[in-house]
Amino acid sequence: MRRAFLLLSLATLALLSYALYQAMVVAPTEATMGDVQRIFYYHVPSAVVAFTLFLVNFLFSIVYLVRRSPRVDALAVTTAEVGVVFCSVVLVTGPLWARPVWGIWWTWDARLTSTLLLWLIYVSYLLLRRYSTSGQTPVLAAVLAIFGFVDVPFVYLANRLFRTQHPQPVYFGGGGADPRMTHALLMNMAAFLCFALLVCWVRYNLERGRQELDEAYSLRARQGSAHSARSAP
Repeated sequence: MRRAFLLLSLATLALLSYALYQAMVVAPTEATMGDVQRIFYYHVPSAVVAFTLFLVNFLFSIVYLVRRSPRVDALAVTTAEVGVVFCSVVLVTGPLWARPVWGIWWTWDARLTSTLLLWLIYVSYLLLRRYSTSGQTPVLAAVLAIFGFVDVPFVYLANRLFRTQHPQPVYFGGGGADPRMTHALLMNMAAFLCFALLVCWVRYNLERGRQELDEAYSLRARQGSAHSARSAP
């Protein structure tokens, strides 16, 4: 496992470096927006990774409700947590692009508002996991994740269904882009997905360690209670 992790780390580092070169050097400067458009190569891949992780969280949440497996629960909370990080990057890079292009940092259109709502849903999921002391917390969190995922396709379709300040799609119904821009975008998507996998790997191992520690404490407490009961007159 350590060798596989090391190989993935090296591959991710190489891919991130190559993707950075493609985005900053090879991809041409956009004629209207100038260099600020290069945020696109990080904004969009971050959104793709966040949506992918929320989808995986949705699937693992369903599986957890069926099997009640601690391993599945660990995978669910891991993908939600890392997904929130990438969704945060989306919400930060978007205004950084919008300010010089639109002249404003934020507007309450359908795409932006639904993305903020998505972030709040999964932050609520993590707060529930962190602060709830109920034995049913994983079940409640799984239900919240399943219903919360409904916002993901809405975010994706928002600028197709409504007139929004957010730019219309460049791909999948849009006008397309320079092939060098497309290549830079795809390389950054691949690099960000590998990086997300790497972070999830580490976070999952930490979560499994926490679960095993909690189980050990619970077992010790039960054994102590049983010993006290036997010793009582």
